[in-house]
Amino acid sequence: MTVGVLAMAYGTPRDRDDIETYYTDIRRGRPPSPAQLADLVRRYDAIGGTFPLRAITDEQIAVLAGALGDDFVVRLGTKHSHPTIAEGVAELAAAGVSQVVGLVLAPHYSRFSVGDYAERAAKAGAETGLRVDTVESWHLLPAYVDFLSNAVTAALADLPAGSEVVFTAHSLPERILATGDPYADQLGETAAAVAVSAGLATWSVGWQSAGRTPERWLGPDVLEIVRDRASAGGAGLVVCPCGFVADHLEVAFDLDLEAAPLARVLGLPFARTASVNADVQVMQALAGLVAAAAAR
Repeated sequence: MTVGVLAMAYGTPRDRDDIETYYTDIRRGRPPSPAQLADLVRRYDAIGGTFPLRAITDEQIAVLAGALGDDFVVRLGTKHSHPTIAEGVAELAAAGVSQVVGLVLAPHYSRFSVGDYAERAAKAGAETGLRVDTVESWHLLPAYVDFLSNAVTAALADLPAGSEVVFTAHSLPERILATGDPYADQLGETAAAVAVSAGLATWSVGWQSAGRTPERWLGPDVLEIVRDRASAGGAGLVVCPCGFVADHLEVAFDLDLEAAPLARVLGLPFARTASVNADVQVMQALAGLVAAAAAR
């Protein structure tokens, strides 16, 4: 019996010419304004005109597939680019799999993130006669916590004693809190687990990459945290973007090209932790989650 695995990720433009199509899909079919498009193009240009997420995602899937072995067929499905989630499910159906386990390459659950991926995958599966069961979250996966703990320890080694660690994830609209969505709580649980593992005395939780909409988004924003710690005379600040598992735009631009330079200007020693990317131990642990889900 061959099991299908649909590894799901946000998606990314193929190249500079694909940015508008990608952005339009994020905006549910509404083209961005010229100013909005120019701003996103500027951000990609600022990180060297590269689109690293797809290559990293492909490497993650390759390691995951290798860990799972020949009884599993792994395919990619992305939310805002190709192959889409529906296309990924169709590939698995064509491969003749008997069941599908979905795995979102993001550790924390929200109805607006992982929940949306799972709904799309289930719908696509129903249209092809396949049931798709998606792993809900893996924010306390021991290998993931260990990776973050080691990354935090390494980053702190380059900063003055007494430096603080702030754990960040992609912000979402603040209205999710009123619905009982577990996203913010799960970020806090990841941070607490890493703090215990790394023996942290000072740590907090923050947010980054908020959308440009009129409504309130979860905060405090990482740039606000940098300013606050600098004005308070903090010894230093390590940002651990644990809500992201790849060195892509939200890490390379928002942290490396915005937060880090701001900290330098303000005289605050600053570092950010390494990203999971295709870390073998974490990918093998995720393979274990998938195999357990398939057995159930």
